[in-house]
Amino acid sequence: MTEAITQTTQGVARLLIVGPPGAGKGTQAVFIAESLGIPAVSTGDIFRDNIKNETPLGLKVKEITSTGALVPDELTNELITDRLSQPDAANGFLLDGYPRTTGQVAYLDEWLAGRGLQIDAAVQLTADTDHIVERLLKRAAEQGRADDTEEVIRHRLDVYAEQTAPLIDVFADRGLLITVDGLGTVEEVAERIHEGLEARGIRRPDAA
Repeated sequence: MTEAITQTTQGVARLLIVGPPGAGKGTQAVFIAESLGIPAVSTGDIFRDNIKNETPLGLKVKEITSTGALVPDELTNELITDRLSQPDAANGFLLDGYPRTTGQVAYLDEWLAGRGLQIDAAVQLTADTDHIVERLLKRAAEQGRADDTEEVIRHRLDVYAEQTAPLIDVFADRGLLITVDGLGTVEEVAERIHEGLEARGIRRPDAA
């Protein structure tokens, strides 16, 4: 069975990564995507690029966010699938920051299924809460973010846990969840992620 999975997924991987603020998710997303030869697709980057280039979708996002409102699922879905339709994502991608809701999961499933595709794995970075708080407080001090108090940071972590728990359950139920300790150097964490991916037949192009 493993051999069959390897044959179908090696060099082609459609992944997503989730993790609490301060766990290094963004760094790992770029690191892992580069090693697999697929694009890292960040919701935040997509929003910023479309706003900067004043695309029709970007103008909609700008109008919404300028009032302090959240970008609705419908528009977020449209932006993401527009990005995933680009040539560099034909052989796979690593989603960072999407999906955030079960509604977005359902939309992504339907969009991929319409192309005979599906998500291959979901990487969940975990980290001790106290360690993350300490890391984010240090970052706040270095960057002069006076508003990032311990209370605010712990609230953000609670919100993250509450919002992502249903998503994590969805992918765990499908047998696609890879849980990885997010503490350590970038290289150490990346190696743990690759070990989890390789167990599912998803290997780096240069892997033996």
